[in-house]
Amino acid sequence: MSSQSLNHNIKQLIPPLLISVFKKGNRYGWKGNYESWEAASKESGGYHAANILERVKQSTLKVKKGEAAYERDGVLFEKIQYSWPLLSALMWAAAQNKGRLHVADVGGGLGSSYFQNKVFLDPLSDVQWNIIEQKTFSDCGRKFFSDPRLQFFDSLADCISKRSVQDILVLSCVLPYLEQPYEALREFMGYKAPFIIIDNTYFNIKAGNRICIQKVPPDIYEASYPCWFLDYEEIKATTKKEYTVISEHVNDSFIYLDGKKIQYRGLLLKRNQ
Repeated sequence: MSSQSLNHNIKQLIPPLLISVFKKGNRYGWKGNYESWEAASKESGGYHAANILERVKQSTLKVKKGEAAYERDGVLFEKIQYSWPLLSALMWAAAQNKGRLHVADVGGGLGSSYFQNKVFLDPLSDVQWNIIEQKTFSDCGRKFFSDPRLQFFDSLADCISKRSVQDILVLSCVLPYLEQPYEALREFMGYKAPFIIIDNTYFNIKAGNRICIQKVPPDIYEASYPCWFLDYEEIKATTKKEYTVISEHVNDSFIYLDGKKIQYRGLLLKRNQ
């Protein structure tokens, strides 16, 4: 699958703070067990991309201006909610490059993770944060948020052609929202980034892959779309030939599927020599 397909898919757009409300019996959240992505897509209502983009843009502008501490998918917070595993991986990669950190952030919105970690990034000697997003987001990013450090691209191939291979590839809850996640992961590995971090991602509670529909509460925005609950061990097996697992972690975020709690998790990978 070409990374261009990111233009036709969407990463998770619900803040971790709100995920915990999706419990058994709630009409919203993650439901179903579909035979195919196509079948789930037919029962999904889609989402109003323009409305979501505008909400995220206005919230991110407030963060950029210092009027809010942190933004996640259009929701503002008074206090930054760090993903400490992600931040640790970023600092670890920078330490091995004498303070240089070049990041490819796939599905990074308008810069949530960049602004979230900016206080730690600023002292580094050389930072490039490159976001790969669907075209409407990347166009908005280039218009309102680009600077010498923060850049936006429509595809990973375009990013690398203009900024070269990045030190670390960030996949923060993006694989479940791609129609062909394993093919996408293999493609991402093919760009040979020294490090990859899969962060803040939910996986199937048992072996195997499962396709569901995620229904977003209307007080956040009107949306429903297909998503994967991927097999964690299969993800690791997919990366094994090209990458070594340096560490595995559990995030603070969690959701419920079939009344069972699923903690978000991830892993840090280092390219084999």
